[in-house]
Amino acid sequence: MITIAIVEDDNEYRQQYREYLGKMETQLGESFQIREFTDGDGILASYKADFDIILMDIEMSFVNGMEAAEGIRKLDHEVVIIFITNMPQYVMEGYKVQAFDYILKPITYFAFSKTINHAIERMAVRKRQYTTIAIRNGIQRIDMQELVYVEVRDHELIYYTTGESYTARGSMKDAEEVLKNFSFFRCNKCYLINLAYVERVQNNDVFLGKYVVAVSRARRKQLMDAINDYLNEVSK
Repeated sequence: MITIAIVEDDNEYRQQYREYLGKMETQLGESFQIREFTDGDGILASYKADFDIILMDIEMSFVNGMEAAEGIRKLDHEVVIIFITNMPQYVMEGYKVQAFDYILKPITYFAFSKTINHAIERMAVRKRQYTTIAIRNGIQRIDMQELVYVEVRDHELIYYTTGESYTARGSMKDAEEVLKNFSFFRCNKCYLINLAYVERVQNNDVFLGKYVVAVSRARRKQLMDAINDYLNEVSK
C-alpha cells in the first residue's frame, strides 16, 4: 500500500490524478491509498508524516504549494514531494524543499505515470529500517542508514549516528546479534562499523566520515575483503 496525498484546488485536475492513479494501480498491480486536500493549509493542519508521496499544486490560495512544502519538510524529511504546475520558473525554488520532480500542466498520462514510477523506485531504494535500543529512562529508535558504528565501553554500548550518539547497557555480542542482518563488521574488540560509511583505510585507521576508529592488524585483511564484498553487492 502506497499512501498518496493530492493537494490541488482544481476539482478537474484532482479527478484527473485519481483516474491516472487508478489506471496505474491496474498496470502495476499496486494499491494506492489517496487523500485529497484543496489547499496547502489543509494538509499542514493535520500532518502526521504518514504519506509516501505528495502531489502538490503550487498555485493555490491561502497557503501555496511551496509554502506548504516548506512546512512539511520541517516535519518529514522522507516524503516524496512532486510539484504540479504550469509555471516552470518554480523549478529552481523546489531545491529548497528537496522536491523529487515536477509535472507541468497540462498533464499527460505518460508524463504522470513516468514520474510516479520513478518515485516508487526511489522509495524502494531508500526504504528505511530501524532498530530500537534501551537507553536510560526509555527507548530510542535508530535509523540503520544513519548508524555509523557501535563502541563497547565498560559494559555499555555507544551507538554513534550521523547526528547524535546513544548509550545503552549491553555487550558487543548483544550489538552483533541486533546488527547481524546489516552490513556491519567488527574491526576489533571495541568497534562494530557500518561498511557503508567507510571512506578509506589507512594503516590501522578506518575513516568513517567525521569518525576515525582502529582496526586490529589481525582483522585488517578481513576488513578489506568485507569492504570489497559490500561494494560488489551494492553495485549489482
